[in-house]
Amino acid sequence: MKHKIMAMAVALGLALGTVTGMGVASAADVKALRDTPVNAADKAPDTYKVQDGVKHERAYRQQPPLVPHDTAKYEIDLKVNQCLRCHEWPYSDQEKAPKISDLHYIDRNGVRQDSVNGNRYFCTQCHVPQVDAKPLVENQFKPAVTGR
Repeated sequence: MKHKIMAMAVALGLALGTVTGMGVASAADVKALRDTPVNAADKAPDTYKVQDGVKHERAYRQQPPLVPHDTAKYEIDLKVNQCLRCHEWPYSDQEKAPKISDLHYIDRNGVRQDSVNGNRYFCTQCHVPQVDAKPLVENQFKPAVTGR
């Protein structure tokens, strides 16, 4: 019991910054990542046009495919998923759209289901439309080379 009380006291002291040698940062020490003050209005973010009909190669082996069309007005909620109207079997053949992977029908226990698994139902968590945007930061990224 004594050890629990001591541990709680130390934890509380650390949280409050009262343990010897620990200080609390003042507002002057905190650096902002923003260029503008918090109370000033930001400029609107840049918008980019979706590259409709352009098929992009994957940059690495397990990359989710990029969407070659705009999805801004697609409804995806617990009752409706407009992506499935074209990409789920058997509609994919009729719509001439790529069929979603069979992996989307397997639950976390490896059991095959007849409908898209709930973990894979919200398509836009992984699949995004491709736009012609500049990188946010400089980088040296190079796509993976297949066959290695």
